[in-house]
Order: sequence, then structure tokens, then C-alpha cells
Amino acid sequence: MQRVRQAAAVVTRWLWGTLLVTWRYLWETTPLYRYECRGDERDSAPPVPEHAVDDRAQLAVHGYGPFFHRRFEVRIADADLDAEQLVDRVVRDFRRFVPREVVGVRADGVNGRGLEVGDELLVEMPGPWNGPVRVVHRDATSLRLLTLRGHLEAGQVQFRAAEDGDLLVFAIELWARPANRLVHLLYSRLRLAKEVQLNMWVRFCLAVVAVSNGRLLDGVHIETRSLEPAMAGC
Repeated sequence: MQRVRQAAAVVTRWLWGTLLVTWRYLWETTPLYRYECRGDERDSAPPVPEHAVDDRAQLAVHGYGPFFHRRFEVRIADADLDAEQLVDRVVRDFRRFVPREVVGVRADGVNGRGLEVGDELLVEMPGPWNGPVRVVHRDATSLRLLTLRGHLEAGQVQFRAAEDGDLLVFAIELWARPANRLVHLLYSRLRLAKEVQLNMWVRFCLAVVAVSNGRLLDGVHIETRSLEPAMAGC
């Protein structure tokens, strides 16, 4: 009975979090193009640098259930920033891009200098889990984070900008599995955690468009590819 009450409390908190994140999203007129399919070996995650792996690292192999490769992409016309300048904005003021009414970001020790390899963030999310992550890769046009113990997912997330002719392309790419059985239920079965994540990253992409002072072309494209852990090299 105690476990049932705990599970009910978790679901209630996720429902409330979903409603809060979705409320503003529902008033957006931005088209969303969602595509889901089975993945293949091309969906494998990039290797995690050896120096980033310790007893707090939460790799995909530590997760439970299917492996998901998700990509959120926007194409921007007439931007004032190039790819390097845009990623620099994200790195220097990550908090600015998340939906702050329900998501908080703590980055102790960064102090405005911008994120660097080895820095850690705590993304405070609706529901019973926060999202501790560590920077494992940073170059001129990309930033990649690794989940740490306590995160609802096990894997990596990458933020990347590129130029395609006159357009600026920004993408958030995730390679991860649910952290445990309960998250698997909320993410893969009930889809509550999955929708919270979708709404958060859509808002992040729209904030990127606003910061670039450009014009969004053809909405936000969201692709979700799932595969068994063995196929992902987990």
C-alpha cells in the first residue's frame, strides 16, 4: 500500500509539472512536427570521454528499458548571430533558455564565465527528480552534457548550432534511457515525463530563435527514434 501511495504521489507531481509546462506552450502558435519510429545502429550515442566517467556518472548502460534518440531542431532565417556566437550565448547564460517558471538551473562556481568541461549543473524540474548533469564536451559550435546519479534519464544531451547557407540551424539531441522502472513507466508507458521533456526542449529552441533575433522557419521538428539497448551499444 505504501508503494502504491508513493507511486500515486509521483504521478500527481508529474501531472502538475506537465500542466505547468504545457500551459504556456498551449498558447503558442508555433507548428510542431513530430515523428516517431524504430531506430537502428546509426542512433548510437557519441562516446563519453574517459575522464568524465566516475561513480556519479549515469551512463545509458545504467538505465532501464528502451534507448531513445531524440532530436529537436529549428531553422532560423535572418539571424544576427552565427553558429559560434549562438552557442556562446547558450554556454554563458544557460538559464535564459529554459522555461524558468517551472525549471530552475543551478551552476555553482561558474559565475558568468560560461560552461566548461567538468562543470556541473543541477536542473530543477517538476516532479520528484532533479537533473544533475556534467559538461563532457565543449567546442565552438556544440555543448554536450552527461547525466549524473539522480537524473531521471541515463545518457547524454547535446546542443549544437550550424550554418546551412543563409540559415542558422540549432538542434538539441538526446541519447538516453529511463533511469529506472518508475521513470520507464512515466516516460515510455504513460508518456508524462516524455511530454514534460518535449515541452521544455521546444521552449528552449524557441528561446534560441528569440536570442538570435532571427525568424523561425517551418516550426519545430521533433524526431524520436527508439531501439533496444543492445542495438545502441549500451
